[in-house]
Amino acid sequence: MGSLMDLVAGDAREIVLALAIDDVAAFDDPDRFVAHLPLGGGLDPTWLDLFSEAVRTVTDEADPVDFLDARSEFEFGEANVERIVERVDGGWVSAVARVSDEQLSALAGRWIGLLEEELGLLPREEKPWIRDLTGRIVDFARRSDRAPDVVFAWAF
Repeated sequence: MGSLMDLVAGDAREIVLALAIDDVAAFDDPDRFVAHLPLGGGLDPTWLDLFSEAVRTVTDEADPVDFLDARSEFEFGEANVERIVERVDGGWVSAVARVSDEQLSALAGRWIGLLEEELGLLPREEKPWIRDLTGRIVDFARRSDRAPDVVFAWAF
């Protein structure tokens, strides 16, 4: 199995099919999927709640809701895969997509601050990775904003 946490935009049934046959490499095919953000196995999903809080702070908006609240089960039944597979609310994606380029640095700094409040001081070498991830999440949201579905697939 590839990375253990992915955000994927496209048709939900195609996403679940790729997961069912363990073809996560297919997520990078732009003819099949709108966007893909591999998050790996080192990120805790609750970090995305803190990311949402950072977006609200930096944009001075009420959205996005916490990532936990933006996820829901599929209407078409249980996905037969080894990961938890959830639909991500389009409102969360749109709110993140509206973050401007000028706000990215402040967003990364606020997210790091929230992570440190939660976890304690982060090692210095972790901060560039989080800054980079901030931009990649916003870029993913911008590319996915009009996608039919956005899916969060993860294992713990």
